[in-house]
Amino acid sequence: MDNALPGADERFEKQLGDVLRLLARQRRVSGLVHHQRMARHDLVEGLVQRQHLVELQNVLRRLSVAETGRLIQALAGEDRIMAWRQVDERSCDLVLELLPDSLREELLSARPPPSVRNMLNAFELKEGRLVQVPVDTRADFDRLQPIWVDLVAPTAGLRSWVGAHFGVSLPDPDNLTDIETSARFFIDDNGDAHLHSDFLLDADDSSRNVAVAFIMHRGILFSIRKEELPVFRLQCLRARTQVGYVAEGAEVLLGLYAADVEYSADSLENVYSDFEALGRQVLDPRVGDDEAARILSDIAHGEDLNGRIRRNVLDTRRALSFLLRGRLLSSAQQEDARQILRDIESLDVHTSFLFGKINFLMDSTIGFININQNKRVSKLTAIGVVFTPINIVAGIGGMSEFSMMTRGIPWPWAYGGFVLGILSLGALVYAGLRLMEQRQARKLYEARIGSRRRS
Repeated sequence: MDNALPGADERFEKQLGDVLRLLARQRRVSGLVHHQRMARHDLVEGLVQRQHLVELQNVLRRLSVAETGRLIQALAGEDRIMAWRQVDERSCDLVLELLPDSLREELLSARPPPSVRNMLNAFELKEGRLVQVPVDTRADFDRLQPIWVDLVAPTAGLRSWVGAHFGVSLPDPDNLTDIETSARFFIDDNGDAHLHSDFLLDADDSSRNVAVAFIMHRGILFSIRKEELPVFRLQCLRARTQVGYVAEGAEVLLGLYAADVEYSADSLENVYSDFEALGRQVLDPRVGDDEAARILSDIAHGEDLNGRIRRNVLDTRRALSFLLRGRLLSSAQQEDARQILRDIESLDVHTSFLFGKINFLMDSTIGFININQNKRVSKLTAIGVVFTPINIVAGIGGMSEFSMMTRGIPWPWAYGGFVLGILSLGALVYAGLRLMEQRQARKLYEARIGSRRRS
């Protein structure tokens, strides 16, 4: 990515400047439109955003794969995600092959692939690399020696002819979640190993666990699932770019489990950063009820994701334990499986810590809500205390005795003085309450100073 040809740097800087200007203008104009009050606001805002995105797409289409990869790597934060989402779908995998591994994971999570029905992917080894081979007809399988066959949302007909060609029964992905937990890992009468595992999908709008069925049949790994997952695309990219990354179907399976653990760890790091920001908001003494409600919603989302991660790694641990007990792995593969199990143990510590932090943030937020309620009740109590003696005096003033006592005094003067007396009484009661609060605050401050000096 850094070995650009001489003379190309100036062109790249111009391309990068054009993209940055488009992104900045898009944010600026979108912000202005978002705060405008107009008829059909959502439609206008969508049209403005679409216009800028089309301009960005046109700029990116004029770039080569290498230039696009270099530009994506030069951007940061939201700019990188926004630009990546506008890259032509046909060039995405080629661009990802040029990027570092950590950046691939970020981009794969930011842009899910298109949902394609009856997706069939076959992979075979060529010169130590995993190569994807297009399969359109049954005859295409006759000239292949795949080590991995991946099916995404296949129809019954597709599963039937793929299974008939290889002599294996492929399950329906719609029924994977109906299988009993005790029957998710087994070896059938033909010696084929069956594993039904959950893989984490941490999307922007929601997180969920996606069930995936694996079958090890005569050295070939079959995987069946309902939707595309970032872990699978990441595994394909690694195997295509690294020589000797995988050599057989079992290593592909271990690589998928290892990538899933890494993906779960990245999601945990995101939860950590989100909770750090929430912690700073929770510890602000000026937290209002609306903000506290939003914080509680964010905490609940983080707790849900943390629980799914914990369930996901637990399922991965059971799958690896099954592979080790069944002696389905070589010595080197067994050591790789044990290393993945050690990584899972480290994740268990973090998920447990996060559960404690979630409880702390939840209790703190609820505590601030109670404090705000107590403040409102205290104000109502103060108002009641101020008006109680006023009500008593007003009741006395409404009796006939007051008229008898003020006989001979013009009623405007009598009742005017009476009103002034009531207001003065209320002011005195209020001043007394304020004086009591100040004394309590001073005593509390002196007690804190004294405790600090003693410590």
